[in-house]
Amino acid sequence: MPFRPIDMLLFLALVAGSSYYADHWLNLHGTIATAWKGLGVGLLALWAFARGRPWIGLVLAFGAFGDVLLDAVSLTVGAIAFLAGHILAVGFYWRHRRSPALPVFPVTLVIGSVAGMLTASGNWVGVAIYSLGLGLMFETAWTSRFSRTTVGLGAALFVISDLLIFARLGPLAASPLPGLLIWPTYFAGQALIAWGVVSELAREDLHDRI
Repeated sequence: MPFRPIDMLLFLALVAGSSYYADHWLNLHGTIATAWKGLGVGLLALWAFARGRPWIGLVLAFGAFGDVLLDAVSLTVGAIAFLAGHILAVGFYWRHRRSPALPVFPVTLVIGSVAGMLTASGNWVGVAIYSLGLGLMFETAWTSRFSRTTVGLGAALFVISDLLIFARLGPLAASPLPGLLIWPTYFAGQALIAWGVVSELAREDLHDRI
């Protein structure tokens, strides 16, 4: 994919998102910490928009909103923003599905079952609805025509990150493992999705012009 000046947004996104991992030890609070958390995926969204990919840009934007709302408001409100992004992602990946597309739902059911077992929350309905969106996002990403080493892997890392969040609410509440792994798996997943989609569509555009 040819480099453009707007690709500095991608570089800045990677710096912002990677550096936020330090907050696991700094444990900052307030507006600065919340803005820092949302900056990485927010810049990925801006980069996708600047590259002319508004649909995946909007998916990433909802992810950035979710990052901010998780801290600024509550886990439930942040999850709603992420769910909206998952729904948009399902539509996007389904539009770009492989032909013929592999059947969906089995992995979705597994993800939902694991999430339900991990969380100690009494909000079973909310967990089930969110897990449905998460699972469908992963399955449609995996069965899309985008590379599984970027977009497919990115979606898988996103799932792992969310399952670690559920585990932190349940059986791993006293373990340091979720805190160490949630952010790197999540941000790496979002970065791989952004790069995989934008670069693949850019290659296709270049091929069409040749």
